Amino acid sequence: MFTISISNLNSSGFVLTGFTGLAVDYLWVSIPFFLIYTVVFLGNCMVLHVIRTEPSLHEPMFYFLAVLAFTDLSMGLSTVHTVLGVLWKFIEEINLDSCIAQSYFIHGLSLMESSVLLAMAFDRYIAICNPLRYSSILTNDNIRATGVIILCRSFLLIPPAIIRLKFLNYCRPHILSHSFCLHQDLLRMACSDIRFNSIYALALVISTLLLDAVLILISYILILHTVLAIASREERIKSLQTCVSHICAVLVFYIPIIGLTMVHRFGKHLSPLVHILMGNIYILFPPLMNPIIYSIKTQQIRRRVQRLFFLKES
Repeated sequence: MFTISISNLNSSGFVLTGFTGLAVDYLWVSIPFFLIYTVVFLGNCMVLHVIRTEPSLHEPMFYFLAVLAFTDLSMGLSTVHTVLGVLWKFIEEINLDSCIAQSYFIHGLSLMESSVLLAMAFDRYIAICNPLRYSSILTNDNIRATGVIILCRSFLLIPPAIIRLKFLNYCRPHILSHSFCLHQDLLRMACSDIRFNSIYALALVISTLLLDAVLILISYILILHTVLAIASREERIKSLQTCVSHICAVLVFYIPIIGLTMVHRFGKHLSPLVHILMGNIYILFPPLMNPIIYSIKTQQIRRRVQRLFFLKES
């Protein structure tokens, strides 16, 4: 490792890190990753296809789900070439421009997923707490406007920090912590003044991811309050069941982020393998689990998928 660090001190490329200590077994390690990416691509494409071709799914909740599936698909596409490239040993380095671009898409797509989950929470809040106004509030025009806001919020707030990465002086060993590029990883190698990036990134996380999590929590407190006021037990259960898929999607998104943050903050003494594993879970777990969750928990999608496979077998 010392030899690699010295040789990459003045290199223009950044060394991508695979699984420390498992280099001789990369071919075997690549198999589960290849299967995971296959499920990510096929699962999210299936969700998009089902929503597009099933007229009964042309509703606000499923429009937001389609955006979520597209976001997860894009996250997989943004990392598959470097993750599998490292494991298959045909990629060892990435240049600064490509690294910055990958970092931009990874962080932008993370913000987009958080924004979509917030929009879906609002959808569930209106459906349960104010059902008579559901169709008048969540019109097609309002959904399109929400989509534009989500895109702008996700990809127009990041450039000030990302663009500045291009002009930093990277004098420390050019060895990334993962098989993909993250903003904080590039900052770790910089010798320039990084206060702007650090402060801006923290403010961005607070005003997006943390704010979204708080608003989602508030929406479910209000939903729970409304549901508990329903006299019929069957109606209470039916109302809560419409939220199960979304709650699971929220958990599979925020738990890996919290876990990765805790490992970076308090787990410096842990094995590098733990950091690498948590980074890959953060990138791959939500895109892998979301199509599975919605295919199992959402009755309309489950029935459509069953019909799709039944027709193919016929």
